[in-house]
Amino acid sequence: MASTMMTTLPQFNGLRATKISAAPVQGLATVVPMRRKGNGALGAKCDFIGSSTNLIMVTSTTLMLFAGRFGLAPSANRKATAGLKLEARDSGLQTGDPAGFTLADTLACGTVGHIIGVGVVLGLKNIGAI
Repeated sequence: MASTMMTTLPQFNGLRATKISAAPVQGLATVVPMRRKGNGALGAKCDFIGSSTNLIMVTSTTLMLFAGRFGLAPSANRKATAGLKLEARDSGLQTGDPAGFTLADTLACGTVGHIIGVGVVLGLKNIGAI
């Protein structure tokens, strides 16, 4: 498996080079082709815009943004109480939205939507439905 090549390598005795040999030297590195070990659970494939993975991600993110915008999920201006009721409060964040949906709410809801979507995609891939 090892390849042989002709090179001249200096020989060292301590810090001084003693003599240069021109003997065949076994290769320092051998190239072994990598083999793919199947499709792991973390290998999600996004083929095209209408693929099942893409549709799941778009749907989960859209539903989470909808829930945050229309008051079905906690946001910066609506906090959840101990009984999971949403009550209004002034967060001090500027918004031009009539419902009070801020940039922080958009980023937070989009992130949670992506987390839910990735969980759904990986779960469906694990059971073989995708």
